[in-house]
Amino acid sequence: MSRIAILSVNYAQAPVSVRECVAFAPNLLSSELQKLSNIPGVEACVILSTCNRSEIYAVIDADNPQEILSQYLAETHQISRQEIDSYLVYFEDNAALEHICNVACGLDSLVLGEPQILGQLKDAYHMAQHAKTLDKKLEKLFQHAFSTAKKVRTDTQIGSSPVSIAYCAVKLSEKIFTDLSEQTVLLIGAGEMIELCAQHLSQKGVKNIIVANRTLENAKKIASLYNAQSISLKQFSSVIHQADIIISSTAASLPVIGKGLIESALKLRKHKPMFMLDIAVPRDIEPEAGQLDDVYLYTIDDLEQVVSDNIGSREKEKVLAQEIIIKQTQVFNKWLSVLPNEQLVQNYRSNVNKIKEDVLTDAIKSLNNGGDSEQVIKKFADQLTNKILHTTFKNIKQTPYEGLSQCEGCIPNIKK
Repeated sequence: MSRIAILSVNYAQAPVSVRECVAFAPNLLSSELQKLSNIPGVEACVILSTCNRSEIYAVIDADNPQEILSQYLAETHQISRQEIDSYLVYFEDNAALEHICNVACGLDSLVLGEPQILGQLKDAYHMAQHAKTLDKKLEKLFQHAFSTAKKVRTDTQIGSSPVSIAYCAVKLSEKIFTDLSEQTVLLIGAGEMIELCAQHLSQKGVKNIIVANRTLENAKKIASLYNAQSISLKQFSSVIHQADIIISSTAASLPVIGKGLIESALKLRKHKPMFMLDIAVPRDIEPEAGQLDDVYLYTIDDLEQVVSDNIGSREKEKVLAQEIIIKQTQVFNKWLSVLPNEQLVQNYRSNVNKIKEDVLTDAIKSLNNGGDSEQVIKKFADQLTNKILHTTFKNIKQTPYEGLSQCEGCIPNIKK
């Protein structure tokens, strides 16, 4: 029997140096979904890859779903099992239901209750839809997670205060610079995280913001909202020395900022300090840049203390959210328990339609041969009824009376 299985590598167990090794490049997700779905036993799959987690959601009909997913992850990223096995977290069936709901609601996020993860989960779902790697069970699982997240957002205050990774990034910047409004900030990337950073920085009174992105049009969209300057990644090396703060979050598979570029920028700045926050996975900034004097380099993992300082009010809401998840999981399990009945109904309908077609063919043949229409119709009705009821009556006669109680409602009580 097929099982719902989830394999996770997330911030709670794995440092960014490990997470970046198993991150999936957005442009390769579709082909990876196809590759995974072609593995024997894998009936459906979705892949989620963010700065804080890489997760595989699957429906698997095999004895070893954990081994199948772990081996796939290792082989895909050309990494040995010994390097990642201790960081893998596996969920199955009921635990998998609770986990995907915790993820969708932001309860499993670095920033408790942050809303961005729900959008990322929906993107992963739509990617699998496009790749045609969903089945009925996985489709229902994700719809269940989305509706649960909506209920948690509606019925609790888990997302009431402005705590997000972007928010915490700006708060960390304030620990380095007491007055952000006087600093020049270079934002690299043009995704939701960078846009949120621009929003929070603007609210802090920062006037000098530069948005750099591979696609200039996308940089312009964010820049226009916050009266910022927009440049392409090809240009940013010529302005990087102006930046007091650099926040980077791209989907690049290799670093976009090297140690050498920072060394050159520091000379032009006369070694005025630079604060750099790399919230990308894989990382955008070479870790060696952090060894330079006058450089304060942080990764997404360094945000944990800032998060804990701003999270207290959400903890009590987490308890309420988890109660909702438990109740919603019971609803999903009830649907899951009767799912096999749908196949039974489909088979029954298919068989009855086959009987109907056979009897109808004989009836049409009789009419074409000049048969009396009233007699043909009566014969058709009798034959159809007898053929449909034959197997049912046979099974009823062979079943102990105690086992027939569930079948009482299956026969309609027809009243004129």
